[in-house]
Amino acid sequence: MHIPVLLKEVIEYLDPKPNENYIDCTLSEGGHAKEILKRTAPNGKVLGIEVDKDIFEKISNEGIERLIPINDSYVNLKEIIKQNGFNNVSGILFDLGMSSWHIDESEKGFSFQKDEPLIMNYGKGEITAEQIVNEFNEREIETIIREYGEENFSKRIAKKIVEERKRTKIKTTQQLVEIIRQAVPGWYTHAKPHFATRTFQALRIRVNQELDNVSLALPQALEALDKGGRLVAISFHSLEDRIVKEFLREKERSNELKILTKKPIVPMVDETISNPRARSSKLRAAIKI
Repeated sequence: MHIPVLLKEVIEYLDPKPNENYIDCTLSEGGHAKEILKRTAPNGKVLGIEVDKDIFEKISNEGIERLIPINDSYVNLKEIIKQNGFNNVSGILFDLGMSSWHIDESEKGFSFQKDEPLIMNYGKGEITAEQIVNEFNEREIETIIREYGEENFSKRIAKKIVEERKRTKIKTTQQLVEIIRQAVPGWYTHAKPHFATRTFQALRIRVNQELDNVSLALPQALEALDKGGRLVAISFHSLEDRIVKEFLREKERSNELKILTKKPIVPMVDETISNPRARSSKLRAAIKI
C-alpha cells in the first residue's frame, strides 16, 4: 500500500488554495497530488511527472480529475512545462528517492531482501546495476560505493566484486549481498543499517543519476514558480538533503528565495511507526521572492 510521506507537512508548507496550479515532480502513486487536488478545487490542476512507465500507467489509468500525468523525468521540467502550457505555478513538490512500489513490486532489484535481477533503473535507457558490477573497473566501482553510499568498506567491497565476477557473472541481488557479506568485517554484518544498504543505495543513485538530476531540476523549478510560489523537497539520504539545503541557502543569499524551514522537518514518531520507510525523510521548503 502506498503511503505518502510527510503528507500533513507537505500540505502545510505548499499551502494549496482553490484554483491554484501545482507540479508534483515525483508523482508515484499520487498520494500527495490527490491531497493537493482536494484543496485546489474546483479548477486547480496538478502536473504530475513520473519517470517509471509501470507506475505511470497505474496512476494515469485512475483518470484522476484535474491531474495531468506525464511519463518523463523531472530533469526535463522546463521542457515538460513548455510542452503542456502549464503556467501560473503556485508550488512545486519533489519527493525524492524510490517509492514503495519499487521495493515491493517492481522486481528490479531495489531490495536486498529479495532475490531479483540487478536492474535498479526507474525509467528507460539507463544502465543497470548488473552492468556496473560486471563491467566497470574496480576503481570506478569503489568510487561509486564510497561517494554515493558513504560506505567505509567500499574498497573491500569493490575488490571482492571484481574477484567474484571473474568466476561468474553477478546477476542477482542475493549474489551481490553474499559478496558484500564476504567483503566486510564480521561485526559489520550484525550492525544497523543492514550491511548491504549503502552499496545498494550507491548503485541505485548511479544507475538513475539521482544527484545530478536533483541539481539540474531545482533551478528549473525556481524559474517555473510564480512570485510567492513555494518549493518543497523531501529527501531520504544526506547527499540529496545536502544538495537541496545548499541550493536553498544560495538562492536565499541572492534574494531569490526565503527559506521556510530553518531546520529540516522530520516525521513524527507515529508516522515512522505506521510507515517505517518514512524514518529517514527530511523536508525543506522555501518561498519565491
